[in-house]
Amino acid sequence: MKIFVIIGGISKESINRKLFEFVKSLAPSDFEFDTFDISQLPFFSQDLENNVPQNITDFRQKVINSDAVMFITPEYNRTIPGVLKNAIDWGSRPMSKSIWKNKPACVLGASLGSIGAFAAQMHLKETISSLEMRVMYRPEVCFNFSAYVDKNGQLIDSAKKFLIDFLNSFKDWVLKNK
Repeated sequence: MKIFVIIGGISKESINRKLFEFVKSLAPSDFEFDTFDISQLPFFSQDLENNVPQNITDFRQKVINSDAVMFITPEYNRTIPGVLKNAIDWGSRPMSKSIWKNKPACVLGASLGSIGAFAAQMHLKETISSLEMRVMYRPEVCFNFSAYVDKNGQLIDSAKKFLIDFLNSFKDWVLKNK
């Protein structure tokens, strides 16, 4: 099962990138992950739609070739980072060729605070639902990095179980919605 992962946290020490590493280590054995550095995408502009840069074509093709999309987002000012919205916009244009339509998706995110990027995730789910993605709404992963990762940078057991259950639910969701 090919899962394309879009990580909205682009900093080198992003806890959302670390969350992805945890997810990869706990995922079902038939999950095959691919990702793309969305920081390399130019700002969306209709001026570029008729002469799309190669990295946009590459990004779009990776999504098209996937069975599902996993969004992992931080929360900036109660919403998603601009770089993530930019990637979503590139995939949605032109509207008649949106790569998102009917693609199964899940959303998760991490923060150092107790709400674990909840507001950003709700905003993102609303955004991608409007693009006709098949969004898994439950279970939710509002990952409190401070509470679920020990001082050695390892997941605590309850967090492992929670992520494994989430990933199994996502696998079922993808199979139902392909």
